[in-house]
Amino acid sequence: MHILMVLAHPLSDSFAASVASAAREALEQSGHSVDLLDLYGEDFDPRLTDAERRGYFDVPYDVSAVADIVARLQAAEGLILVFPQWWFNFPAILKGFFDRIFAPGVAFNHELTGGRIVPRLTNIRLFWALTTTGSPWWVVKLYMGNPVRRLLKRGIAAFCAKNVGFRMITLHDMDRTDEKRRKAHLERVRQAVRRI
Repeated sequence: MHILMVLAHPLSDSFAASVASAAREALEQSGHSVDLLDLYGEDFDPRLTDAERRGYFDVPYDVSAVADIVARLQAAEGLILVFPQWWFNFPAILKGFFDRIFAPGVAFNHELTGGRIVPRLTNIRLFWALTTTGSPWWVVKLYMGNPVRRLLKRGIAAFCAKNVGFRMITLHDMDRTDEKRRKAHLERVRQAVRRI
């Protein structure tokens, strides 16, 4: 399987970068190919432009400003996102990735009668998120209702790809974790992706 792995963290020596590296290595050892898109490393601009917003309902929608990344997404069979959760949400650069790359004619089509959108990422069969959060699991799940998981699974994956295999692996309480827990989490990630 060819997988687009999207890393969203400003620090090249972050734990997220370690997660991406561990996952990539395990995937490649299992025979998969991985295209690593480091949003900060590749200086991705997350800002939706004036022209992109004004042309949102144009057919065809103009993706020329981000055509290289669109092509990488369209060439993939799987998508793995690697990012920290900040304020119970995506880093801004990852939100911008969705805004600019998951565009009309790429991730979905507008239904001609209006209202619904029609999934278009038929090439994507696997949609995973490998993430961390500074909060304990009970705050994320019980108090906040696991907003990132809901957004990814119900609001992005389900609307853009049909019958996609979704999974999210999270290290909670990251701000208070020790090296032993971080190593155990990296091994958990390796074991999970080896089963893809």
